[in-house]
Amino acid sequence: MERILKQVQTGELSIEDAKAQLATYENLGFAKVDHHRKKRQGFPEAIFGEGKTAEQISGIIQAMKMNDDTILATRVSKEKALEVQKEHPELIYSDIAEILYSKAEGAKSSGGGFIAILCAGTSDLKVAEEAAITAEAFGCEVRRFYDVGVAGIHRLFDNIEEIQAATVSITVAGMEGALPSVVGGLVSHPVIAVPTSVGYGANFNGLSALLTMLNSCASGISVVNIDNGFGAAYSAALIHRLAGRKIEEAE
Repeated sequence: MERILKQVQTGELSIEDAKAQLATYENLGFAKVDHHRKKRQGFPEAIFGEGKTAEQISGIIQAMKMNDDTILATRVSKEKALEVQKEHPELIYSDIAEILYSKAEGAKSSGGGFIAILCAGTSDLKVAEEAAITAEAFGCEVRRFYDVGVAGIHRLFDNIEEIQAATVSITVAGMEGALPSVVGGLVSHPVIAVPTSVGYGANFNGLSALLTMLNSCASGISVVNIDNGFGAAYSAALIHRLAGRKIEEAE
């Protein structure tokens, strides 16, 4: 606030522009855009695209650009994305993750650390990529370890030394959801488990995987909602950022 007021005093900033920057949120009628989310939490507001029209998503993005260049819209269909990109051609769209996002300025490694994204099977890629792209959009270094499920557990063991070097792991799995328990017993960092709705009938659209993860006997595992790659990545990014601060303080 002091910086903005000084800019107004020196004439570098108009009163109208200062009011816009000081406003905690902007009322668009159909949405109230939280301009101070990054100031409070370290990361800007993300857009949940499901249920919103392309015009609404585009309008929210335009408002967000007033204060931040980081744009992330999840659950956006390709049809909506193409419409939004007409107004915001600089945004990138991921068909797999169904995410519309701005390119990150550069991944920030926490003293050489990174976020490991583990995916049990190819069918879980949508959720895994939602997590990976979200973490990258928030400036984190990400390394992907895909198709390393327990049905061929040797594939996991072939990568375990690199995974153990991560700051935090996000483990995505459907079916019975066993992978996070295995990973939790092999690493010394937090593991965030993401159950997916992938599986046959008794999977109950991800409920069986969710219950397996909640009942894991391995310590250090936290569980997010079914198919919630975004939520897992957000928590992982917070952990990654805190780890980086501790390393900087130690140096």
